[in-house]
Amino acid sequence: MKKTLIITAAALVLAACSAPTPKPYGPVPTDAQLAWQRMEINMFCHFGPNTFTGAEWGTGQEAEEVFAPTALDCHQWVDVAGQAGMGGIILTAKHHDGFCLWPSQYSTHTVPDTLDVLRRFVDACRGRVKAGVYISPWDRNHPTYGTEEYNTVFANTLREVHTQYGPFFEQWFDGACGEGSNGKKQVYDWPLFEGTVLGINPQCVIFSDVGPSCRWVGNEEGRADETNWSTLQVENGKRKVESEAAAQGTPPLSTFNFPLSTLSWIPAEVDVSIRPGWFWHANEHPKTVDELMEIYYNSVGRNGLLLLNVPPDPRGRISAEDSAVLVAFRAERDRIFSNDLAQGANIEAYCEYGDRLIEKNDPRHPTSNLTDTAYHTFWTIRGKDTSHITLIITLPEVQEIDMVMLQEYIPLGQRVTKFYISYADPKANGGMIIAEGTTIGYKRIVRFPFPIQTKTLYIDILHALAPPVINRIALYNSKAK
Repeated sequence: MKKTLIITAAALVLAACSAPTPKPYGPVPTDAQLAWQRMEINMFCHFGPNTFTGAEWGTGQEAEEVFAPTALDCHQWVDVAGQAGMGGIILTAKHHDGFCLWPSQYSTHTVPDTLDVLRRFVDACRGRVKAGVYISPWDRNHPTYGTEEYNTVFANTLREVHTQYGPFFEQWFDGACGEGSNGKKQVYDWPLFEGTVLGINPQCVIFSDVGPSCRWVGNEEGRADETNWSTLQVENGKRKVESEAAAQGTPPLSTFNFPLSTLSWIPAEVDVSIRPGWFWHANEHPKTVDELMEIYYNSVGRNGLLLLNVPPDPRGRISAEDSAVLVAFRAERDRIFSNDLAQGANIEAYCEYGDRLIEKNDPRHPTSNLTDTAYHTFWTIRGKDTSHITLIITLPEVQEIDMVMLQEYIPLGQRVTKFYISYADPKANGGMIIAEGTTIGYKRIVRFPFPIQTKTLYIDILHALAPPVINRIALYNSKAK
């Protein structure tokens, strides 16, 4: 693919004209959702009776005394999170067994006043990392579970936590419900639950299968799909899906992967554990740095936020084994992403019509914005073109590159639907396609099948829902020392 550049005098005159900032396209994130997305990686802490019994899902009949940490230190959790480059921690204040890590007035299955873990947790987080809370709607202990009364009990529980311990940056729900084929079932009053939280803290990001602020990615493997939209079709506060899938409580993945009408901004959160289980087990060990990097590329690098579970042990501390891996994981990210090879590059933008390429730079949002590190600058084009826009990146010298990072400026919406990356091979005539993709969103990291040696790269945006608005382009060599 040979790039021939024909720039008309008329286009050059037009390029000098001013243009307004583009209008948002479709749904866009709230300030709280944007701040949440930019956190990129947060810590999950599953901690409770299961930590001591070895179970993953407790029965709710465990004696309260079984929860007995010997050296509880929530400050150590915060230290580890900070060293790992995480900006927030979400604590399982109540899991499915119904055991409350605070002395709740709405349950008898709780810690004593002298062991208020939630209080120690929020105090440790204050001023250092953001605190979030997981409160499971499923409760295998509470006597009212399975009745309409329980919805009121649960709403009161949420109110108690958010008024006495908040504010929290995120409220984490899941849709777990019931106790087997013949067990108690609860019809959750989600509008009541969400309204209770948001009535106290309107800036709280609420996670559940369907949002309203962020959604489950669809697996617990640390992987978003290659096509990952931050928009989701909802109707009357519910995901609009086929009846069979809705009855199962799980959306079809197609709901997550294609832009649909009646959309809301509900980006994907990718939850995965550093260990095989969610709670600490003596016979389990953490994932390696290479495994965590693969998860990072497939979550944050695919327009998701990574929620990495790191369970405290029976002492009430994160194990040395886990913390060592997390520190090494941070060091590996720093090593790779601290050297952006696009710095100092010259970037030109063109829009293709047949055999001609006409310059389409917007002088108020120039291509130089693509390589700065300021978040609220971006590049876009004049006009309404949405197909085959080419960004030509010329480096000062030949470099070895094996990945490209692309970012859309999501405060103006998610737009790109298809792109490919090619490069000029000094030993070949013309350019060669090295990678392609669909969505970009907040961040897309495209890894090449092999390293390339080049001075010139081309980013071809083949289709977008509206004129693309790109926040940043960065180039990396992951093998460089």
